[in-house]
Amino acid sequence: MVNVYAVKTTVNQELAVATMVEGALGEEGVKDHGIKAIMVPEELKGYLLVEASFPEALEQIIQSIPHARGLVKGVMGLEEVEHFLTPKPSVTGILEGSIIEIVSGPFKGERARVKKVDEAHEEITIELFEAMVPIPVTVRGDSVRVLSKEENEAE
Repeated sequence: MVNVYAVKTTVNQELAVATMVEGALGEEGVKDHGIKAIMVPEELKGYLLVEASFPEALEQIIQSIPHARGLVKGVMGLEEVEHFLTPKPSVTGILEGSIIEIVSGPFKGERARVKKVDEAHEEITIELFEAMVPIPVTVRGDSVRVLSKEENEAE
């Protein structure tokens, strides 16, 4: 059974606390302390999640770490934290008709309108505003930034 414990930290210091916990473990982390994994979910501010066999050892380690506020009582199962482990598609939140700006690649800095979203391949097809001829261009979803979300108006 997987035992996951939440450690309360100062907001925006989660990564620093995780690094200090890792440093306090040394190379004998699993053998001596039973700590197997440390996770800092971006959407969970002020907490880090630690998979540990012995909560007492974890509590002893975090007492000496600045910005660590304490161990939250209770244990979490894998079911409660697995949604943090599954990656979200990079095209989430991009709708057809949205106006985007390209942030990387050969068209960096260009603005365009989204024509099609392919969630399976995490790609979007766009038409550049500045182009002389409207040519559909397919780019990766993580290389764009949404400027405004608009539904495609009927033409």
